[in-house]
Amino acid sequence: MQLRKVTAASAAVLSLALAVTACGSGKKNGSSSSGGKTITIGIKFDQPGIGQKTPQGYAGFDVDVATYVAKKLGYGADQIEWRESKSADRETMLKRGDVDFIAASYSITPKRQQLVDFAGPYLLAHQDVLLRADETAIKSPADLNSKKLCSVVGSTSAQNVHDKLAPKAQLQTYPTYSACLNGLQSGAVDALTTDDSILAGYASQAQFKGKFKLGGFKMTNENYGIGVKKGSDLKAKINSALQAMVADGSWQKAVDKNFGPAGYKNEPAPKIGDIKS
Repeated sequence: MQLRKVTAASAAVLSLALAVTACGSGKKNGSSSSGGKTITIGIKFDQPGIGQKTPQGYAGFDVDVATYVAKKLGYGADQIEWRESKSADRETMLKRGDVDFIAASYSITPKRQQLVDFAGPYLLAHQDVLLRADETAIKSPADLNSKKLCSVVGSTSAQNVHDKLAPKAQLQTYPTYSACLNGLQSGAVDALTTDDSILAGYASQAQFKGKFKLGGFKMTNENYGIGVKKGSDLKAKINSALQAMVADGSWQKAVDKNFGPAGYKNEPAPKIGDIKS
């Protein structure tokens, strides 16, 4: 009799444990509105065309790529928790496990590869300049000599141009890219420099449509990858998802949607592991 009581009690405890496990089988960051597991993805919140938080939700090329990848991993759009990933915080966020992966104009570099793993690359961008649509004097990087060249605080883009290509360029530092764009529109500066994908994203905004153009100078190669924690098995799964996105045409559609209005001439989708120096 006593044996039956113990057995029954054990069965009750086991049933309770299984129920708790089932309820908690989603990720630690909670459940989606549909009651399923969730995935946490890091993106930029302030880069139009790349990753931007808007009153309507999240938008941009990185958002489209990340959403596609998440779907291939088994997560619907309502199962994604978006987390802002500022440039200086990305490696720390991955190390701590704050996010599952990061798609945030994250260039693959040897230094970063020592700290995190990268899937991809999924976009080959280049450092370029944005010019006024009616600009005719600036046709090459050398033409930036004596011109006012804008970039944002903390960026090395303008300094790179000054040091390597146009030593007489007059560097102007503004707090945001939007401030640089306003300066470019007003004539306070002659050019804005950073990655061409970022420039295209800003120039594609409705209020700037038709006012700017990309120089097409391709001054550096920027291989955008999806960052994951060192040793994560997500890397191989994300690579498979990226290959599928290119194969079914979704990648090109995302490029056209987010960068097309600025006349962005994108490079073909890079092959997985093909990092251009």
